[in-house]
Amino acid sequence: MSTLSEVAAHAGVTSATVSNVLRKRGRVGEATRLRVLAAVEALGYRPHLAARALAEGRAPTIALMVSSIANPFYPEFALAVERAARERGRYVIICNTNQDPLAGRAYLEQIAGTLSEGVLVMNANLDLVDLHRTAERGTPVVLCMWERPNDPPGLPCVAVDFRRAGELAAQHLLELGHRQIAVIVGSKRAGIHAARYEGFVDALRAAGVKLPRACVRYAPDTIEGGYAAARELLDAHPATTAIFATNDLPALGSIHAGLDAGRNVPTDLSVIGITDIQPARQSRPPLTTVAVPTVEAAQQAVVLLLKLIEQPPRRGRDAHPEASVCETSAPQLVVRGSTGPLKAQRQRQSRARRAT
Repeated sequence: MSTLSEVAAHAGVTSATVSNVLRKRGRVGEATRLRVLAAVEALGYRPHLAARALAEGRAPTIALMVSSIANPFYPEFALAVERAARERGRYVIICNTNQDPLAGRAYLEQIAGTLSEGVLVMNANLDLVDLHRTAERGTPVVLCMWERPNDPPGLPCVAVDFRRAGELAAQHLLELGHRQIAVIVGSKRAGIHAARYEGFVDALRAAGVKLPRACVRYAPDTIEGGYAAARELLDAHPATTAIFATNDLPALGSIHAGLDAGRNVPTDLSVIGITDIQPARQSRPPLTTVAVPTVEAAQQAVVLLLKLIEQPPRRGRDAHPEASVCETSAPQLVVRGSTGPLKAQRQRQSRARRAT
């Protein structure tokens, strides 16, 4: 691989001139610029990003930290982040913590401020204390898709009203006539899906419908976790007519569990999730879900992070004295084939149609 100095020698200019041409800065004559670009093409020169980062004390990259790249949501989100970053002249390093806080801390210590100019954090199971310390050392940190807009984390974040998403899911099932409802929460009791569950329960309560604790399961945020939880719920509560899962993967597992238990979906069992990942649209039946603005959130997060990179806040404990919260547009209900009216309600509607 050719070096910057070899390109300079080939073009008959200094290394500084080559650097100015490639970065489109400084005053370089048109003839010189074309000569440098021809030398770059002839020698096949490609900038060494790590060397540039060491030389300049900054890198043209940002880091995106996620908890599990195996979850289909995160590649979709990463694709949107990568597209938004590339449009603005940045590259993205994907850091998969595999839900391990120690791995996340190692990424922060080794990459933040060296290989990346800033860090986007997307449900990476990281301690807020570690993120605050990273910001205090001068590396901007932005939290992506924060789930509680009214309870900011003290760091810049892009928030989505997931409580509202839970409310929409409950309202949809109630409108279909369902009252015997079970819930699968795809996180720990006080985990990242708590706001979704709270919104769902609040909407049921407002309609005078109680959700017994026995009808709630906390499970891994996976298809397998949703399947196991749904089978357990259906066995323990055979009168259940609908399942709400706080994310699409356990909702998809619930569909499989219902079918294996002899329930037709949606005739005997309605299932609804939250997010609207690609597999939700491809399942059979397609999953009814509450879609969140994934692409919009990714774009907002990149713009916010780059703003902090270009206009860095003070270092130290007051690094983010008034951490900004950017809220996305509201979640939207997407009705597909996995939900339908309660069987008794369908029978009433059928009798009413025959009577007319």
